[in-house]
Amino acid sequence: MRELLKRSLTGIIYVFLLIAAVYLSNDAFDFLFLIFGITCIYEFKKLIRLQGYYIFIAFLALWWVFIYLLGELSQQQLLRNILLAATLLVNMLLCITLFKAKIPKYSNTLKFLITIFYIGGGSIFLTMIPYKDPHFVKSLIIGVFVLIWVNDSFAYLVGKAVGKNKLFPSVSPKKTVEGFLGGFIFALIAAYLLSLSDKELTSIQWLILAAVLVITGSIGDLVESKFKRLAGVKDSGAILPGHGGLLDRLDSLIFAAPFAFLTLQIYIYVS
Repeated sequence: MRELLKRSLTGIIYVFLLIAAVYLSNDAFDFLFLIFGITCIYEFKKLIRLQGYYIFIAFLALWWVFIYLLGELSQQQLLRNILLAATLLVNMLLCITLFKAKIPKYSNTLKFLITIFYIGGGSIFLTMIPYKDPHFVKSLIIGVFVLIWVNDSFAYLVGKAVGKNKLFPSVSPKKTVEGFLGGFIFALIAAYLLSLSDKELTSIQWLILAAVLVITGSIGDLVESKFKRLAGVKDSGAILPGHGGLLDRLDSLIFAAPFAFLTLQIYIYVS
């Protein structure tokens, strides 16, 4: 009972921080996710035993360029596309490692590149999602949070209730196919409900975005689970009582963010 209370209180504070930052101001939102990004990099750095602290300097420099300086540069679209391509490439390569039984051997340079694009790039694109020139669209990022939370919650509930077929037992033995499908279906329902109250996206666009978030978010959860399994730990950290590390809470969002950002850019391009 005490553990459940601890998890519930931590969850409430975490959700309150996210929603408060979104509605307070775009600067508050940017700052919160800068702190989240640094924290996740710190936890991931420990998981993969990345040596040195220059990764934080690199992330802060990348953050400053893409969040604060990019709008003033004439080549902003090209630079954004380069970062997006690099982040998506690293994420897709990490997907491939899920199917490899052999333990990968990463050099310190490769660990650095994985961290800066997988965690750093993901955090930056997560922060970019609500920005639709020239506005900060609160409902868009709240919608993304809601879809991920609905998927995570119902994947757990459905999986616990009726789950029998393991989704990826070599990486995450508790996840089931039934849980994945349950989360997917309820996320689609949530996306349709969001489309009724928010007109930033059409119903079809919300549904496609939900599908992208669920699929890539689920893969992101498996990717982080693989790194934890290789490190021989249950959680990425202990900053959230009852929940583990911050990366354990944001793994789906960070991995899915560049894919979601790409989806939103395609919407703008074809509209």
